[in-house]
Amino acid sequence: MTRRLGQTPSQTVGPYFAYALTPESYGYRGIATNRLVRPETPGEHIVLEGRVLDGAGQPVEDALVEIWQADARGRYADAPDGGQADFLGFARCGTDGEGRFRFETVKPGPVPGPDGRPMAPHIAVCLTARGLLNHLFTRIYFDDEAEANAADPILQKVPEDRRHTLIARREARGEAVIYRFDIHLQGQAETVFFEV
Repeated sequence: MTRRLGQTPSQTVGPYFAYALTPESYGYRGIATNRLVRPETPGEHIVLEGRVLDGAGQPVEDALVEIWQADARGRYADAPDGGQADFLGFARCGTDGEGRFRFETVKPGPVPGPDGRPMAPHIAVCLTARGLLNHLFTRIYFDDEAEANAADPILQKVPEDRRHTLIARREARGEAVIYRFDIHLQGQAETVFFEV
């Protein structure tokens, strides 16, 4: 008799030891921070901030937000020519008790898409949190890049009535340029997530 094996049951991502992923919260030095730039890094320096919220609009206080992005010229840190020494292109931030995250970076430039056409400036996001069966992947676009957003091949695959969930809003606070982007895990305002 041949026994057929079925799919194994799912489990949440992890377990993770928080002090290994976000050691700064525990007084240790981490391998990744929420700062991608140095003061001398070329480009428009920005702050990306927001909150991770559950389906009821409550903060998710133990999420881990990771971002990857190109520099202001549209080049990734692992470019064949070595990229920029003063730009990391990757950062990680754990959410606080109010579900908040914050990154210091530069506004990315456009990069070539799968078909060679330029994609709108964007930041790739990976989210991990207790209770998720898989990592969640999304993108952040910028509200002051309307023309580039309208031509972006990936953003155009998202239904028009859902695209707003991928757009960060520019705010000015003193001399700082802030882009606000909240991540909603469920509900009417649910952020669009992509399969990888």
